[in-house]
Amino acid sequence: MKARIAAETFAQTSKIVLPNDTNVLTNLMGGQLLSWMDITAGISAQRHSRRVVVTASVNNVSFNQPIRLGDVVTIEAKISRAFTSSMEVYLDVYIDLPNGTKKKSNEAIYTFVAVDQNGSPIEVPELIAETDLEKERYAGALRRRQLSLILAGKMKPEAATELKALFG
Repeated sequence: MKARIAAETFAQTSKIVLPNDTNVLTNLMGGQLLSWMDITAGISAQRHSRRVVVTASVNNVSFNQPIRLGDVVTIEAKISRAFTSSMEVYLDVYIDLPNGTKKKSNEAIYTFVAVDQNGSPIEVPELIAETDLEKERYAGALRRRQLSLILAGKMKPEAATELKALFG
């Protein structure tokens, strides 16, 4: 199966925060942002695998800064690493400022699995990281996966070579 470069996996969504999307403080509700991120990440995973994909997990979400009523939000998603049938998707969330710049407000990491017509996991192409940021996220994805597998009881800690390398 042909490997794909990370740039081929890019997906971007922009939304304006409307009154129905906000809480009583007029900030974007976290659940709404999670939904928008899930859709954007799913598009990225589908572009990489060229298969139907399902959300396997939301590994990390950081709500660093509130997003307010009327803000334009841009969500950028890119595969950080592909494994056998799963893909880690890294998301960056920005608020578009009136002066034409953007300010990062949130980030998240989701995992998707490609599935066949019966819903069974299916192999996905490898990913080729090119930029320094892509290479950093690519390396970190294996450590995050090993930690997740250990916590789920699917990997013994002594088998986590990447994690062991961090702690000597």
